[in-house]
Amino acid sequence: MSPNAQAATVPRAPRPRLSRPRSCLATGVSAGLARHLGWPVGVVRAAFIGLSLLSGMGILLYLWLWAFLPFDPATGDAEADTVTRRAPVAWGLVAGSAVAAGAAIVFAPYDYYDAWSVDRVLAPILAAIVLAVSASFWATFVDRTDPERGQRTERLVRAAATIVLGVLVIAVFLGPLAAWRSLYVLLVGVALLLGIALVFAPVLLRLWRELGAERTRRIREEQRSEIAAHLHDSVLQTLALIQNRAGASSEVARIARAQERELRSWLFEADTPADSDLATDLRDWAAALELDYPVRVDIVTVGESGERASGEIAAAAREAMLNAARHAGGEVSVYIEGTADAVEVYVRDRGPGFTVADVAADRLGVRESIIGRMRRAGGSATVRPGAGGSGTEVRLRSAARTAARGQNGVSADAAEVRVPDTQNPQHQNPRHQNPQHQHQNPRK
Repeated sequence: MSPNAQAATVPRAPRPRLSRPRSCLATGVSAGLARHLGWPVGVVRAAFIGLSLLSGMGILLYLWLWAFLPFDPATGDAEADTVTRRAPVAWGLVAGSAVAAGAAIVFAPYDYYDAWSVDRVLAPILAAIVLAVSASFWATFVDRTDPERGQRTERLVRAAATIVLGVLVIAVFLGPLAAWRSLYVLLVGVALLLGIALVFAPVLLRLWRELGAERTRRIREEQRSEIAAHLHDSVLQTLALIQNRAGASSEVARIARAQERELRSWLFEADTPADSDLATDLRDWAAALELDYPVRVDIVTVGESGERASGEIAAAAREAMLNAARHAGGEVSVYIEGTADAVEVYVRDRGPGFTVADVAADRLGVRESIIGRMRRAGGSATVRPGAGGSGTEVRLRSAARTAARGQNGVSADAAEVRVPDTQNPQHQNPRHQNPQHQHQNPRK
């Protein structure tokens, strides 16, 4: 087979997608088109400039591609997906507007009865207006979202564009352009004032949208408040009455509790972003437990805690709550107290309690899931029976923020909690558990 035939059988590489790169000089049109065609980007830019000399065809083609060519697909990396531009386009437009305004002032002393002189003055004035307005729109809708520029660049560009047009207004009414015929002065003055108004048009448009969004949000909040008040006086009180009459361990109370929690979440937390803090995480975990176990979990939070949902104390608290739901049932109380030094979590149930002497020596489940985890994190964990031997209390304390890590140990009376070994309670879903022997004492 000849070399030409072998070359013909080699498949050609697919042509790159026609899109704009997210890191570009100005708009990415030339770079994206050059990448798609396999040409040098300088050749593509020169082609646009050459076509622009043919009745502006290059400008129209460039604007059309800018409007319809998308950016490269997102990769999931926030830094790589951010659109960045190396060229200060807005400042370039302001500079062009200033040059055009200067040209209009320079050509103004010529004979204003000469038609050529009129064109030499009006054309730069119109160019200055168009460039100043374009700079304002670019700074508002493009540079505002650029992490390297932002709102500061937007305000500075708008101020510079306003100064350029303001100088032209002074020149029209008081400077060299004031000697022109009154009709031209009037038209030019109106055009300049309109240009100044257009410079601030993006700001006014954004303010109008923000006011509309705020008004819509306020109307929705008022409607939500009215619905919440009505449902609180009827449905929520009925669900609470069902829970009290049925008992915490009954199936009816469990369903009513779940419906009440969902309804309260929709009424009062629908517009609130979910924070991954300790209290929010334990509330979500309690809701999941109540769906799968005959238990009612009440969570009380006091103070502010800086603990995150991914912390060790959160994992240990979830394990303790799962223990109480599986083996005690009924009512479970979770108390979270945040101080300036540490965070403490108490998990109390009303099931059969036990002492350290009753725990078999080979029970290692929660010695690692709760006690060992808190020890490795520099905190402490205590498991003890309630008053009179009824119920169990698990006390978790995070490491002191001002103390060195690893100095806090485990209390001497720390005991094993009543649950088999759980490898990863952070990702354990309680609805995959089989709630057997709900009231069985695990130390037997």
